[in-house]
Parts: sequence; structure tokens; C-alpha cells
Amino acid sequence: MLSSQHIIKPLMITGINVNKPEPIVSGKQLELFNSATDVKRTIKALEAGKPVLITAFYSNGLLLLKELHIHLNKKLPNKSFQEQREYRSAYHKLSNLILIEIVAHKLIVKKSPSIGWLEKLYPETSDFLLTFPQVQGLNSAWQWYINGISIPVLRNKVHPYYGTYFPTRFDHLILFDNWMKRYKGLKKSAMDIGIGSGVLSFLMIKHGFQEVFGTDTNPNAIVGLTEFMGDTKLSRKIRLDFGHLFGIWEKQTELIVFNPPWLPESNNTDIFDEAMYYNKNLFPDFFTEAKKRLLPEGKLIIIFSNLAQITHVTKDHPVEKELLEGGRFQLETCLKKTVKAASDKTKRDQHWRSSEEVELWVLTNK
Repeated sequence: MLSSQHIIKPLMITGINVNKPEPIVSGKQLELFNSATDVKRTIKALEAGKPVLITAFYSNGLLLLKELHIHLNKKLPNKSFQEQREYRSAYHKLSNLILIEIVAHKLIVKKSPSIGWLEKLYPETSDFLLTFPQVQGLNSAWQWYINGISIPVLRNKVHPYYGTYFPTRFDHLILFDNWMKRYKGLKKSAMDIGIGSGVLSFLMIKHGFQEVFGTDTNPNAIVGLTEFMGDTKLSRKIRLDFGHLFGIWEKQTELIVFNPPWLPESNNTDIFDEAMYYNKNLFPDFFTEAKKRLLPEGKLIIIFSNLAQITHVTKDHPVEKELLEGGRFQLETCLKKTVKAASDKTKRDQHWRSSEEVELWVLTNK
């Protein structure tokens, strides 16, 4: 758990604006909702594009979201992978018209959670509105940040900053950790492309790498890791750059590690989905730049999954395509691990999980 001193510490990195929900200032009349309000009328207002303000108790927001799910379940199929994406898109659109008020960096409704991000992310704005799902996200992120998250392959917890990707499944990390145990190459330097909450970099340091160069296009990842590492030994071993793919790092290295998004982008992705969805240029650009930076005897590690293929999102596999057409790298090995079954608690139909595998591709220079 973080100390109170860590919690109130100001951002240690300047010149980077973190991603955060945009404060809403509404001058127009809002529909009001509490437990006595007619739910059907409120949902009709949402479908008409009218914002709704939660009043009285925080639980009223939870109630309205629950009713919204019930309403959408009656209207939309929610079985196949594609149907689930469409359902989530419809839910996202309507739920983000549900607002909640913040006054003096605190939620004004009764029995609300205490969310430190409201003060940490908005030091100059104390009174504003946010959507209820945004507040839920801030609340969950604050708990993860304060309490930390245990990762099976790491000794210490990670404390992910708001809006930063962190793993919730660990099969691919176990695969990488096991490969690292058998790695016999040089350990002077490595690159972690899309460093996120730093898990892969921490693993490389754990296994003896002297220096890791990490990049990310998400400013929250860079700000969060800079704050998390502080003046510790980690800050002298992991160097960060806010940039696309390899960023400012031009020097050749013996190991490049890339855990990219596992699904091609769709039309309804937003800025925080960059950790989940890749665009058509990501892999061609990555392989082009990786070729320049990998030492002749170095290894290129790509952590991926067959998720897009087994859910019929696409037939293309970007690593296989590179090996067939790129002419830059050759396959040393591909390790695969079947993922654990979906939780019994999940309400989504995830029958494909029985055939999902995480993949660790080891490529070398031709």
C-alpha cells in the first residue's frame, strides 16, 4: 500500500499532460434521477440524448446503470463476440449521459466513495460534473493505485496510475518469465515498447538486465512510472520516453520486447483503447524500426494471442504475416500457453476462452 506521503506527492514530470476525463460544465437544465424517479422515463430521456444528473445517494447511479443493462438486454442480442462489442458500444453511449456532481473535489451525493484522483488530477478545478462511468473508473483506479496489484511473477506489487494499462490476466507474463529464466544472451540493455505499468520491464530487471529503455504513447504510463520509481534503484535502471514505438531510443540493443494490442481497431475505440486495439500501420512500422535497433545476435520478443482469429475478428496474424512477407526476421521459436477459463462470475459468453492461447514469438535477424 502507498504511504500518505506518496499519495500527496505532486507529479514529478513536467511538460506532459495526462489523459483524464474532461470536466463537464453544464449550463442547461438536467433531468434528475433518484430512487423515486420513473426509470422508463429516464431511459427514454437518455435515448433522446438528454443528460441525467444523479441526486441524493451514490447508489442511485448504480441503480440506473443496472436498469440500463436490463433495458439493453431486452433490445440487443449479447452472445457472439461481435454482438458483445455492439452491446458495449450502445451501453457506453447511453451510460455516459448519466452525470454526477463534484464539489470541493468530492462527490456531492451521499454515501459516495472517497476518490483521491479528483484532487490529484484536477488541482485547479474543484467544482464540476463527470459522467457516472468515469467516476466509477476513477474510483476503481484509485483503489488499484493505493492498494497495489499483486502480479504472480513479481515480488512487489505494482501501483498503476489512472488510465494506464495493467494486466488482469497473467498467462502471458508467466510465459515470458519462464522464457527469461532460460535466456542466455547478453543483458546489458533491452527495450520495452509500450511499457504500460512497467511489468515486463520489472521482469527484465529481475532477471539481471542492467538497463531497460521503455516507451509509451500514453502520457499516464510515463507520468505514473516516473512517480512510482521516484529516486529508487529502478529509476536508474529503467529510462522512459513519451513517444511512439521506439521514441528517442536509437541505440541498438540485444533484446526488444513488445506486448502489443491483440485486436485490430474498430470504429468505436477511444484514446484509452490503444492498449487493446492496433491500427493497420502499427506492426509494419514496428518491424521496420525494430530491424534498425536489434543487434545482429539480438532477439525480438512479441507477446501476442490468437484472440482475434478465434473470435473471427480477422484471419490475419501480424507476426505470421511479417515472417512470410517481411524478409527481415526469422522464427527461432514460438511458445504457446492455453489461458485459464473465464471466471464463473462473468456474465459474458466467453466460450472461445477454451481455445484461446497466449503466444511468445522469438524472432532473430535474417
